[in-house]
Order: sequence, then C-alpha cells, then structure tokens
Amino acid sequence: MAAIVNKVEENSIAQELEIEAGDEILSIDEQKISDLIDYNFLCKNEIITIEIKKKNGEIEEVELEKDFDDDLGIVFESAVFDKIRPCLNKCIFCFVDQQPKGLRDSLYIKDDDYRLSYLQGTYITLTNLTKNDKERIEKLGLGPFYISVHTTNPELRVKMLKNPNAKDILKNLKWLEKNRIPVHLQIVLCPKYNDGEELKSTLLDFKKLKNVLSIAIVPVGITKFRENDGEGKLYPVTKEIATETIKMAEDFNNSAKKQVVCCSDEFFLLAGKPIPEKKYYGNFSQLEDGVGAIRLLLEDFKKQKKRLPEKVKEQINVLFATSKLAEPAMEEISGELNKIENLNSSVISVKSNYWGENITVAGLITSQDLIDTVKPFNSSTSHPIVIIPSVMLRPFTQDFLDGKTLDYVKSKTGLDFLVINDCYSTKEIVDFVNS
Repeated sequence: MAAIVNKVEENSIAQELEIEAGDEILSIDEQKISDLIDYNFLCKNEIITIEIKKKNGEIEEVELEKDFDDDLGIVFESAVFDKIRPCLNKCIFCFVDQQPKGLRDSLYIKDDDYRLSYLQGTYITLTNLTKNDKERIEKLGLGPFYISVHTTNPELRVKMLKNPNAKDILKNLKWLEKNRIPVHLQIVLCPKYNDGEELKSTLLDFKKLKNVLSIAIVPVGITKFRENDGEGKLYPVTKEIATETIKMAEDFNNSAKKQVVCCSDEFFLLAGKPIPEKKYYGNFSQLEDGVGAIRLLLEDFKKQKKRLPEKVKEQINVLFATSKLAEPAMEEISGELNKIENLNSSVISVKSNYWGENITVAGLITSQDLIDTVKPFNSSTSHPIVIIPSVMLRPFTQDFLDGKTLDYVKSKTGLDFLVINDCYSTKEIVDFVNS
C-alpha cells in the first residue's frame, strides 16, 4: 500500500500544483507518511515540502507556502498507506468466518486497526496494540475510538475472542480513561455467553468509566454456513432475550440519569416493540451498527413529506424492496405515498435464502435473493420501479456482494431500479415522486 491519490478537489491547492489521481505522495518535509494521521499532522504548517511520485514514474519536489490550516484538497485511495493491522482474534461470532467462498475479496478482510477506528469509526478490540501504538495515541491525543468489548469478564472474553490478550480489556479501557480519550463501546450479544447476568456485570463496569460516550448492544448474526455444533455453538437472540436486554439497557440509563446504552433496531424487531423515539438515540453515535437507523429515516420523512404532491400527472407504480428489519419503516413511508393520486406504492422484504433466516439487514442481500423477490411483480398489470438502498451495493459501484451487477438484476427481472444513495434520508424518494 502507498499514499496514492484517488481524487483532487476542484479549485484546491493540489489542483494548482497539478497533482493528479494516480500520483503518490512519498513524503512531507522529508518524513514518510504511513496514514492520514501523519498526513494531516505534517500538513499543519505554513511552509511544507512535498515529494511526489507522478503516475508516469517521475519524482517531483514541491515547496508550498499556505495558511496553517489550509487543506490541500487530496482524497486518498485508503486512510492508511502501509499495511492495515490485521485482526488476530478468532471470535466465535465473527461474521467473516461465517461466509462461503466465492464472494468479493473485500468481504474476507479482517482488520483491527486503531487508526481506522479513529479515522473512520471501525470497531477494534484493543488486543493488538503495541507499546509504540499507545505512545502515539497518547502523544497525539487520538480519539474517540470505537471498541468491541462484548464482555469485561477476562476469562469469558478470552473464550469469546480466542485470544489471550483479550483479558486486558478493563486495563486498556482504564488506560484510555486516564488519557482522557473518549470511547464508543459495542457489545455483540451472544445468548448463553455474555447475556443476562454477564451483560449486567459488563454494564456495571462501564458505569465506572468517565470517558464512555455511547454503548451499543447488537444481536449476534448467525448464517447458515456456520458450523454450529460442539464448543462455540451460537444461539440466536429470542424474543424473550431481546425484551430482557432492552429492559436492562433502560435500567442502566435510568440509573446513570443519561442516555448511554442503546439497543440496535433489530432488538426491537425481535421483541415485537416499536422503534423508540428520537431522544432514545442521543446523538445517533453508532448508526453503522444499526442503532437508530430506522428512527433517523422516519424523522427525516416527517420533514420531507411536506414536499409531497397531492397528485402526479401519470400513473406511477413503485415497489420498495427492503430488508425484513426496515420493512415496518418502509410500510409507514409507503402508506403516505399511497395518499397521492395516481401513485401506487408497495413494500416487499427480501427473504435471505442465501444467508439464512437469521440475517435481516439490507447490506447482505444478494442479487439472486433480490431477483427472486421482485421478479413476480413484473406483469402486464404491474410494472413497478423498484427502489433499493445503496447499502445493497459495494460503495461507488453497481456490484452486489455475490459479484453480480445491478444491470444483471435488471436483465433477469425486466424491471427498472432506483438506488437511494443516502439510506438515512428520504429526500431522493420525494425528489423522484416530484420529478
């Protein structure tokens, strides 16, 4: 890996310097850069010297005078320029290890890199931090970090992560607290391991820390590809366990007198409870973990639906193809759209035949499952435009996780598709209706 330029912003300093996509930044002020942290730190000067390797192989050195905080306008291919720190754990619930062969390569990457946690909000376990890593974190005051804890019981955490270094989690959390580095914490709830009394004990340990910004609890995901027998057998979260966990989170927040612990949306689906109101989620700190995504979408629709017309000129049929998890929210939105004259809206959840019934999120829907779900809607009386969220596709592409493209799905179904880029907003849906 290297500091390869992916894009240069318009009217930026980098554009003036004729830096282009494909160029490589070798050093700044004669110092090598290993990640965006180095890059951002070294750019905080009024005079800097940049060594650039052009995409044709030529080496250039540019001295630049600028304001202290001026951004150069460079977007890199990756946030780290050396090797991504790999995950050294063998977690019993690891989703990567539950996948079959033949999917795109990126789905098999397991990282545990504190730099990506700081820069992009990915989750780390703190099991591979070196002395140099800690010194750098302390020196630069990096944070917040997103940390997968799961349990503070040392023996249980070693068992769940299958790594002897996992036992030091409380020690590491207290080290972060001592250095005033804020943290967002995550618990993947695995019934018969870290639920019930173990969860209660873990939350009590969290309560003693002063640097915790949020705590997310998410249910374990179990695919049909997992060998689920013998030691390490996983059990799905049941309605009873989901209800108990929601209550435990509420008790913690009431005791702490602030909203810290949030259960993911899936817990409320499993418990048969309505999605909580906006205040439950605080700052929506862990959206990528499925905590508050549905509520954020519904809150956005409250604002956007004011722009909906009373009537559209020509008959429009739309079909929301969504995950089981998001189905209740999309039904609510669809109901409002059906009040518009000449517009017919319906919702269908895509059944996960590929992964198994326990997987209910849109980001794991395959092309074939989508085809099987929407193809029957292509008839002489109904030829809807199918609306799907962009999380079904690999970022910046039209590729599903099984390698097939959106064009392939179109050819197999004979239907047109509208991809919603911002999955937390309904603006694109309303814009489509108004177009």
